[in-house]
Amino acid sequence: MISLNKKAQMQMSVGTIVTIVLLMTVLILGLVLVRTIFSGAIENIDSIDQSVKNEINKLFTEDDSRKIIVLPPTRQITIKKGNEKNPGFAFSIRNVEITEGTFTYEVFANDPDLRDRCNLNEAEIESWIQVGRTGSITIPPGSSMADPEHVRFFIPESAPPCTVRYGIDVEKDRVQYGSTISVDLIVKSS
Repeated sequence: MISLNKKAQMQMSVGTIVTIVLLMTVLILGLVLVRTIFSGAIENIDSIDQSVKNEINKLFTEDDSRKIIVLPPTRQITIKKGNEKNPGFAFSIRNVEITEGTFTYEVFANDPDLRDRCNLNEAEIESWIQVGRTGSITIPPGSSMADPEHVRFFIPESAPPCTVRYGIDVEKDRVQYGSTISVDLIVKSS
């Protein structure tokens, strides 16, 4: 009788060890998979960010008198209502002057007939800007921003399908720097 108990205990111990080994293997494979997914996502984000920087540098190179570059170059974006991915546009400032300066920027509603066309007011569409509404940066002479500014939006489900215009004003040392740049946002139904 004692020998049967020892045999059963040994079989249970071997089964437990095999189960633990299998669970650890699955855990390790799961961790490797998660790490691979996240490292791929980070590489994609870095690649997209580098593509934006390259495109901005290309546009600045094509015209060395340009002070502000907006991507997309059409200055028109389309966003579906309720989109959680916070799409938007990017812009960069270049200091074409011979002195270093502190540049401030503001993205604002620049649509005088907004009320008639879309039944919205400026405060409502300015509230759609999630990040990148204002900022400040010091840029040496002949240089541009090291990293472009990304302006991201969230359009609520209650927004009407409409086209609204935003403006980008830039000042260098509290003096207007170039003219106001416009960006059109087309709101689509989700």
